[in-house]
Amino acid sequence: MTFAFHALEALALFFVLLIGLAVLVAALFFLIDKTQTGDAIRRNYPVIGRFRGLFTKLGEFFRQYFFAMDREEMPFNRAQRDWVAHATTGKGNTIAFGSTRNLGVPGTPIFVPAAFPPLDDQFAMTEPMEIGPHAAVPYKAKSIFNISGMSYGAISRPAVEALSRGAAQAGIWMNTGEGGLSPFHLTGGCDIVYQIGTAKYGVRDADGGLDDAKLRKMGENPHVRMFELKLAQGAKPGKGGILPGQKITPEIAEIRGIKPGEDSISPNRHREVNDFGELLDFIGHIREVTGKPVGFKTVVGSSEAWAPMFELINERGEESAPDFITIDGGEGGTGAAPMPLMDLVGMPIREALPRMVDLRDRHGLKDRIRIIAAGKLVNPGDVAWAICAGADFVTSARGFMFSLGCIQALKCNRNTCPTGITTHDPHLQAGLVVEDKYRKVANYARQVIKEVETIAHSVGVAEPRQMRRRHVRIVQADGSSVALNKIRPSVDAAEHP
Repeated sequence: MTFAFHALEALALFFVLLIGLAVLVAALFFLIDKTQTGDAIRRNYPVIGRFRGLFTKLGEFFRQYFFAMDREEMPFNRAQRDWVAHATTGKGNTIAFGSTRNLGVPGTPIFVPAAFPPLDDQFAMTEPMEIGPHAAVPYKAKSIFNISGMSYGAISRPAVEALSRGAAQAGIWMNTGEGGLSPFHLTGGCDIVYQIGTAKYGVRDADGGLDDAKLRKMGENPHVRMFELKLAQGAKPGKGGILPGQKITPEIAEIRGIKPGEDSISPNRHREVNDFGELLDFIGHIREVTGKPVGFKTVVGSSEAWAPMFELINERGEESAPDFITIDGGEGGTGAAPMPLMDLVGMPIREALPRMVDLRDRHGLKDRIRIIAAGKLVNPGDVAWAICAGADFVTSARGFMFSLGCIQALKCNRNTCPTGITTHDPHLQAGLVVEDKYRKVANYARQVIKEVETIAHSVGVAEPRQMRRRHVRIVQADGSSVALNKIRPSVDAAEHP
């Protein structure tokens, strides 16, 4: 009895001390909140006002897991992410009962099935396509769907390794992003597209200009198949790349040719390129030095602004043309960008892509310049729409991030990515197991390609790139649908058989 009494007495004392400590902490927070001047809510409602900030931060997680419907979230909804997750298993991706997609939403693409589609043994298979016929070493690309630019620095070492190995297994190319070529891009032995950003990381001289010796060395690498001159990207047109100093390790700094620990902010454009003539000259110079196909990546604000470039190509001759043009939609993503540029600048890919395709075709350059579409194209329907609109290839960055396990935590710029994809924290990177993830990357790519081929087979063509605008209808505001070739007539002769 005496022992029990003393135990109860000690427990009571503990609770008294605990309550006293809680009161003391609350009083301290009360004084801090009442005397601070930066937050009116906390000043007027001390202590309790702090819960507003907490609930605001937790809100995005509660919405994602409990409240948002499958097709409501932005930038990618649960249905899109789940499709990728299922595709990475390599076990098929069928669903049951019926579609959960609202087919009355304006802008929804609806593909047109053929009255008498080809038999199953006449399945639509993707054929390789040559890029850069005037380069010393043209590139015969095998896949219509590839990995878009994500630099080592923006994403982690294990993420780069998994993408490289997955790309090699699936037979697709991998774009380095503007951060230069790291040893980890070469781990899998995949085809590489070397992106030259405005800071020219990896091929820059001491003054930030292009170093031909370094460029030539990159061109001699057999895995580097093409070079992409980055003029702009969808998430931040008119603004250079932004890599926070906390993500710049000594290794990343060495690869890029910059100082570790300092913010890496690229110029907003290439200082060598002030007009279309200089752009074509610069592309020709890179092609001459490297011997590889060269194109550029940009964001369209007005198709009329690009017409003079195609006219100049016709004047100079098709040899002067870029070997490819990557069109990034204004809805494209990035690790860090100002919100006004992320939200408000640049045409969406659904409008920009057909406009640039029409400009190319109107100037008779369909067989010379390949068009690559990028910008929130992660599912087979997105890719098939882009092919119908005139793209020769489609690339995705965030789709492949989902294949690595991205949960859309929206922390890419903070070095705290919980899945290890966009962080250089070794503890967090440990969650990304390359041996597992590279297979998921390959499975995702294969599944997208397979289902695009399935759509192509359904609409009655023998190869996905034979799909045309007449093969897809776009839902209008009144719920009816109109063929894309009626909304945006094509100059392609094959559009009117």
